[in-house]
Amino acid sequence: MAATNEVEALSDADLARLVATGAVQGAGEAENELCRRLGPRLRLYGLRHLRNHAAADDLAQEVLVLVIERLRAGRIRDPERLASFAFGACRLVARNQRRGIRRRQDLIDRFGPDLPQVVEPDMSWLGQKRLRSCLEALEPRHQTVLLLTFYSERDSNEIARDLGLSAENVRAIRHRALVRLRDCVGQGES
Repeated sequence: MAATNEVEALSDADLARLVATGAVQGAGEAENELCRRLGPRLRLYGLRHLRNHAAADDLAQEVLVLVIERLRAGRIRDPERLASFAFGACRLVARNQRRGIRRRQDLIDRFGPDLPQVVEPDMSWLGQKRLRSCLEALEPRHQTVLLLTFYSERDSNEIARDLGLSAENVRAIRHRALVRLRDCVGQGES
């Protein structure tokens, strides 16, 4: 736990240097912390420029992989400008994604009538209204833990720290909430 707190206290540049040195101890935690810090900002960039959640997630993933690979190879000259490098890479990756979308659309426009029709799968079984009502029926604490886990993508230790609970308690609450949610949604399917 102390090592994690030490890594969280480091600047982005210090984390980048730690990853670049390839030190066995701390490099993995430094990579995780960099991804945790950069990931949400890269997703927002993707949403702003690509206007699609899936494309934004792909963009963030691709850029994070690129950043970590470049750091490991020692190919980022100025760790102080790590965020600038990441957003420059975002710009290039987003441009390439937009080009790919345009190319696919051009191909569909040119050859679309000759292509076999793809049937969209029936997704009505998901029961979004049912899921929403089941979520709302949960206790507020259960709702909070589920939202922090799956929407904010936070781990048990972070949630525990914010809510003043133990990580084990958070995991138990999440487990009970998921069981209740599954049972509630399952009742609506019968």
